[in-house]
Amino acid sequence: MNSSFEQTLVDVWRQVLVENANVVELGGKRYSVRITPKKGLRQVDFVFDGNEIRGLEQNPDTKSRWAQLARAGKKVMQFLSEGRYVANVVDGDVTLYGKAEANG
Repeated sequence: MNSSFEQTLVDVWRQVLVENANVVELGGKRYSVRITPKKGLRQVDFVFDGNEIRGLEQNPDTKSRWAQLARAGKKVMQFLSEGRYVANVVDGDVTLYGKAEANG
């Protein structure tokens, strides 16, 4: 049985930002965690329900409210699909953006 989209995002967030894993395991598949060249942020590309999703550690140096949370010590990960932000996870809590709710 597939876990929900939200649970999958929390699983990715936990493995990357809490457990500091080098590889994320989802449904028997393994996805490598990479470090972005410019900012040194962790990111992982994975597939959920046929859709390619990228989890990206929040850059604390931007002006967004998510960056403000990251600067305050929260563990924040943004999730993108097809170049658009679809959700984020802050300390295990999921926020979905717009269309992602219909796909979840």
